[in-house]
Amino acid sequence: MPESWRNRKTLILSRTDMMGLLTPAEYNDCVEHAFRMHGLGRVYMEPKGHIVLDDYPGEFEVMPSFIEDPPAAACKWVSIREDNARFELPTVFSILVYTDPETGFPLAICDGSHHTMMRTGSSAAVSAKWLARKDSKVLAVVGAGTVGRGALATCNEVFPWEEVRVWSRNQETLDRFVAEEQPRYESFELRPSTDLEQVVRGADVVVTGTHARGGIVRDAWIEPGTHIAALGADLEGEQELESSLLVRASIFVDDIRQCRADGEINVPLREGVISEEDVAGEIGKVVTGELAGRQSDDQITIFDSTGIALQDSATVPLEYRRALEAGVGIEKKMIST
Repeated sequence: MPESWRNRKTLILSRTDMMGLLTPAEYNDCVEHAFRMHGLGRVYMEPKGHIVLDDYPGEFEVMPSFIEDPPAAACKWVSIREDNARFELPTVFSILVYTDPETGFPLAICDGSHHTMMRTGSSAAVSAKWLARKDSKVLAVVGAGTVGRGALATCNEVFPWEEVRVWSRNQETLDRFVAEEQPRYESFELRPSTDLEQVVRGADVVVTGTHARGGIVRDAWIEPGTHIAALGADLEGEQELESSLLVRASIFVDDIRQCRADGEINVPLREGVISEEDVAGEIGKVVTGELAGRQSDDQITIFDSTGIALQDSATVPLEYRRALEAGVGIEKKMIST
């Protein structure tokens, strides 16, 4: 006889509990499935909500979603606090609640840090799979933070890279990134640099993961045939790519409602450099086959990813199942009757 819901406990998973539950390839599969379901319209998701407070630099984000197959509901609460270094806390962290859609029961409450790093990286990897040239060999990672780490791990599953370059403004950050990440990869040597042009120019795939304002990746550096996964911009006014670059590229987005307000296209749209008609469409339609992706080796493709809540609801069920199998986390009676 199945366990009564009255007696069920909620699984609480810390960051270390979440680490290693899924492989990078499995994160890629889950995120690709999220995009596919989005393309088919088999989801319920509003654009992420933002709460910005004048007294506290940063913002809160709330990201609820439901995916139909397999049925899963999740909501992530993201805290972005720009002054957190003085409190010895990360600038960005999150809590993810995984809910049974029939009963509303909270199956798990998870630290979202590792989860978000990997599923965000997977958005770049999935976009490269569908939009990059099939002979891509050189990867450029712009930003040596958590987004860069996740993108490196997940993009490594898509192409056999011969050269991987990494950029940060700060040499100490680069040194730490290489020291921690290089031992994970035997097939290539990480090439760090504080010279952004040197990192980007000539790369086949460029992944950006900064909160820049002002288009730090210049149009002149990007050669025909390049694919760019722009992951960093997720707030009005943020911009990583020079606006003119978008004019000569085919632009794909994860969710047009989010991207027009907060994504890489938000500044060029407001400037009038591009219009919404210049956006080819959402990547979910590419994955389902309804929309053509790359159509020539000379085409520049840009994927504007703000990070959609479906990436969470498509991924956390497998993480939850793996955690139960591994016996990690703490079970706690949360709902009383």
